Amino acid sequence: MTDPIADYLTRLRNAVKAKHRVVEIPASNLKKEMTRVLYEKGYILKYKFEDTDNHQGVIKIALKYHNQTKQSAITSLKRVSTPGLRRYSNAVDMPKVLNGLGVAIITTSKGVMTDKEARLLGVGGEVLCFVS
Repeated sequence: MTDPIADYLTRLRNAVKAKHRVVEIPASNLKKEMTRVLYEKGYILKYKFEDTDNHQGVIKIALKYHNQTKQSAITSLKRVSTPGLRRYSNAVDMPKVLNGLGVAIITTSKGVMTDKEARLLGVGGEVLCFVS
């Protein structure tokens, strides 16, 4: 696998389209931090990290749906920075997703955070994905 972040986003996207309640994703430290950001911003219901025999581990993510309409909290996931073309942004030019209604997940020298948090701290970094 050449792009584990794209695989992570694709597994989430496919689970949302199939209306699954829980999705299992192979774990890594970056994926764990991205999951934490999605949970803090209310896009997922809950998550759990489990160890497996190969020591890599698995992230179990419970997806969030609206009670009446059965619509997912995640409407779109878009990979921005790819292994072939990395996208970096400074704090001033940080992208806004849907004029601030969505979230851009950024990896910075101070950890993985949203575009709003990076703007407040005045740090830039690699723009991993857009979530709305």
